[in-house]
Amino acid sequence: MNTKVEALPSEGYLTEEETKDGSKEIEEQISDFLIKIEGEVYLLECQSYEDGSMAIRIAEYAFLAARQSATWDIGHAVIPLPHFSVIYIKKTAKTPKTTKITFCFPDGRRMDYQSDNIILESFTKEEMIEKRLFPYIPFYLARYESELVSENGNIEKTIEDLSYFRDEMLCLNQNGELSDGEMVDLMGLVNTIIVHITNGNQKEERLVKVMGGTVLETQSEKWIRQGREQGLSQGLSQGIFLGEVKMLIELGQEYGLEEKAILERLQKKIGISLEQATKYLQEYGKQPSES
Repeated sequence: MNTKVEALPSEGYLTEEETKDGSKEIEEQISDFLIKIEGEVYLLECQSYEDGSMAIRIAEYAFLAARQSATWDIGHAVIPLPHFSVIYIKKTAKTPKTTKITFCFPDGRRMDYQSDNIILESFTKEEMIEKRLFPYIPFYLARYESELVSENGNIEKTIEDLSYFRDEMLCLNQNGELSDGEMVDLMGLVNTIIVHITNGNQKEERLVKVMGGTVLETQSEKWIRQGREQGLSQGLSQGIFLGEVKMLIELGQEYGLEEKAILERLQKKIGISLEQATKYLQEYGKQPSES
């Protein structure tokens, strides 16, 4: 877990596509995600459905990525292609288990370049938590899309799974594996997916309440912004300090922590006395009548 991971810039290219009326339009294609782990480059592409063009796009993206670390001299170039994988959010009968590119050379040689695909629907919710596959959690709900968009769709199973993820993330947060910001950002991203799928139907409000309501900006961004705004009038360090205090209080109350637990978190994470923590909780916390 201590291995250094470096996010690399994603380069784009222009492509000419033919529209339905026969005209041409120029589009920019940009790879999803490039990372470097222990000197090895990985190209990750996130896809809803197989549309027949994924393999050729991977080939194009791979060469763009290789260009960043290629070496060359007079008459010779070394092009180190990255590892790659396609992550399929949804699964259909056409979703392939692998993506393969076959390079054909003028001298008759052929070389297959292949990788297993990641199909999120094959992961259970328990596996996502056990293997700490946190980035996959928001997309878990894609498997329930038909129930979420249907007027008569049953969402009880969806709510059960959402509650499971919420409770597990709270436990991980308590154990120090997920920071406060990471946890609320994950919950906010889950709600972003809910809002996208339900598109304002009658199921949306009930579903987003499981994770604490709709988030237009991630919660950690909100806290940072509030701290900066307060810092303009009170001094930057004091503003950021109060932003963190409010974050811990809001987070604790939103997810049902007892007052004693919130006070302990304030003392431990902010380094203040019980008397100061109690004062801040009274000043910034929601009183019972406000709930």
